[in-house]
Amino acid sequence: MENDSEIAEPHWDYWAVTTGKNENEGNEGGIGKGPNDFPHGTRIQIEVDSIEEAISKAKNNGAMVVRDKMELEDFYLAYLVDPVGLGLGLIQKNKR
Repeated sequence: MENDSEIAEPHWDYWAVTTGKNENEGNEGGIGKGPNDFPHGTRIQIEVDSIEEAISKAKNNGAMVVRDKMELEDFYLAYLVDPVGLGLGLIQKNKR
């Protein structure tokens, strides 16, 4: 089995990770330092179709928004903490 994973050069203390290429589509994500006010530890980042909808559903299920939707160069990003304290990021590609 071939490993198609790649870790990119850092950008804003974030290393993008690509887990599949071409016909072997994978889950994209990354490794990065969170903001100073974000809980320490492991944080997953999840790509969603609608960041507003995902934030709303998360809040309705007890999550706390640490950083609301932020617009970056190519995507939107928000940081949340779930009811048991797990930090997570939501990413939505910016379809300009």
